[in-house]
Parts: sequence; structure tokens; C-alpha cells
Amino acid sequence: MTTAGPAPAPADPPFVPGLDLARLLYEEGVRPLLAEAHPGLRYAAARIGPGSEVLGFDTARSADHDWGPRLELFLEPADARRHGRAVRELLAARLPGEIRGWSTHYRATGNPDDPVSHLEPAPAGGPLDHRVAVRDLPGWLAERLGPPAAAWADTAPGPLDWLALPQQRLAEFTGGAVFHDGPGTLTAARERLRWYPDQVWRHLLACQWQRIAQEEAFPGRCAETGDELGAALVTARLVRDLMRLAFLTARRYAPYGKWFGSAFARLDTAPALAPALRAALAAPDPAARERHLCEAYEAAARAHNALGLTEPIDPARRRYHGRPYLVLHADRFARALQRTVTAPELRDRPLTGAADQWTDSTDLLARPRALRAAVDALG
Repeated sequence: MTTAGPAPAPADPPFVPGLDLARLLYEEGVRPLLAEAHPGLRYAAARIGPGSEVLGFDTARSADHDWGPRLELFLEPADARRHGRAVRELLAARLPGEIRGWSTHYRATGNPDDPVSHLEPAPAGGPLDHRVAVRDLPGWLAERLGPPAAAWADTAPGPLDWLALPQQRLAEFTGGAVFHDGPGTLTAARERLRWYPDQVWRHLLACQWQRIAQEEAFPGRCAETGDELGAALVTARLVRDLMRLAFLTARRYAPYGKWFGSAFARLDTAPALAPALRAALAAPDPAARERHLCEAYEAAARAHNALGLTEPIDPARRRYHGRPYLVLHADRFARALQRTVTAPELRDRPLTGAADQWTDSTDLLARPRALRAAVDALG
């Protein structure tokens, strides 16, 4: 007599992009409940903030944690204090238990070493542990972007404020989708943060060119001493800096490492740069590495000239002073751009740039107060 094994786990329903699930959660669940229980309540409903779906990169793999039908619901500050708890409890009691086959109930692991949540079937008697975050916009901005950001629901950041904002956080706020905005405040704030002001943009471009200038001769020097590993490592750093420059040139925020290459591939400038960058990383010898890096430098230089921010600069490769390495001398572009910066807060700053141009520490980039303190110290 054989014993039946455990029943197989139920298969996930067909994958639906997270932004579509968020829209359906709003249209089929949140909106009718609010209209019935809180008529006249002014709010914004959106899917913004952390999550691969906000940047459009979620796949079926994303469903294994911190993914599913979820939403940000922004009440006006006074209404959030007065009605926030009641709205959360209403949604926990009456939201649909699933959207297109995907549960709206989340279970946290309870493990501090694995602080994620997973979808599980909605409990028959409720309540749901849903992921409709009921907040006020100034508080959400302050939490995600730092205390000064509470004011950005109504006013624009200053130049030094911008330098303390990681591009990943900016992409999370300006990406995603807004499904309803009764007060109009969320839409206006997203538009304010859509891209850098002209003077900040010029300064950041100058800083990015300066980073390239500081290391463009290193692959040749490393190879000359027989350090192939060092040459490859510096080449990878230069490739990354050229990619970040491409995001700035294209006026697109660069996401963090997991989606950096995927987002780069979507840039209009990627076809002119990507083949040379891939070839430089895979180069079999120093001469090929130098040739492909120079092809990438020249493509980036031509893209700079197309912006018209400075007088045209010769994009051709050249010798690195008296040494036999071919480079761009990217400092020419940094100086030309910084000469066009007239904002007093930026004109005389060192070319260190925004926080995520000089640090990639996840723990630091997640601490807005520390980032602002560091930016102020560098000035």
C-alpha cells in the first residue's frame, strides 16, 4: 500500500504586471469603498515608492516577496489624522480578497533577518493584512527623501537639497502611476521632481565628466605594469561612469544596481554606447580595451555636443600628456560645463556632485539626514 505524498502547492495565477494590479485594486476595491463610506474625501491614489513594478521591471519572479496588489493612498494631512485609521480598517474589512487571482493579504515572515512579506490566501473571516498605505504626502516625502522634503508638496527643492537626493529615490517618486489625484498635490510634486533644474543638471554633468577624467588613464597604466586584473577593474568603473553619464545626458534618473543595466538599455543613447562598452569589458588585450573605451568616450562626447550646453568640444581621442595612452581628456568637458554654472550654491563647489555620484553604500543612501549632512560638509 502506497502513501500519498503531500499535496502540491497551488500554482500562482498568470502573472499580471504590478502596476496593472495596483490600478485594478484601486478601481475595483478602494475607489468604490471610499465613495460609499467617505464621500467627499479628497485623496490621491498611486503606486509609487519602492518596488520593481514602479520602474516597470517586475516579472513573475517578483511575486516571491514584497509584491502584489498594493497602493499608496494619500489623504490631506488633516484628513489623514482624522480619518486615516478608519480608512485602513475599512479596507482591511471590506477589500476583495483577491485581484485577478492574486491575493490582497500579506504575511510577514517575522524573521528580522528576512524582513519581507509574502502573499497568502485571504482569511475567510478577515481582516486583511493589505498593502494600501494610508498616508499624507508631506509625511511620506519626509520619510523617503528627508525632512526638508515635507515642504516639496508645495515648493521646489533648493540646489543643495537636490544634491542629497539619490536618483533611485527620485525615480521611485516620479515613476509608477497615479490613478487619481483629487487635490492635485501629488501630481504637482511629481512634476517638480521630474528632473533637475538646469543649473543643478549642468553641475552634475560636470561632476560626472570629472569622475571619468580622474581614471581614464588608469587602464593603460595598469596594463603597462602587467596588472590585467587592475586594468579590467578600472575599465568596469569607467563603463559604469559612462553609463551614469548617459542617464544624465538623456535626462533620466539612474536606478540602483539591480535595474541599472536594464534601464540603460532603454535610453535612446544606448545603441551608440552599448556595443563599445560591452567590447571594452570583454577586451582580450590592452589595445582592444583602449580602442573600445575611446569609442565610448567619443560617442559620449558627441552626445554632449548635441545638448548645446557649451561651445562644441573636440570629441576625438588624444594622448594622455606625454604617455602613450589614448584618452578623451574628459576634464575639458567638466570645466566647460562648470563655467556655465552661475548658481551661487553650486558655482564654487568642488566637483563631487550629488550623493550617489560619490557613494554607492546602500545603508548611507537610505539615510536622508546623513546624506544631507555629508553634502553640507563637502561644500
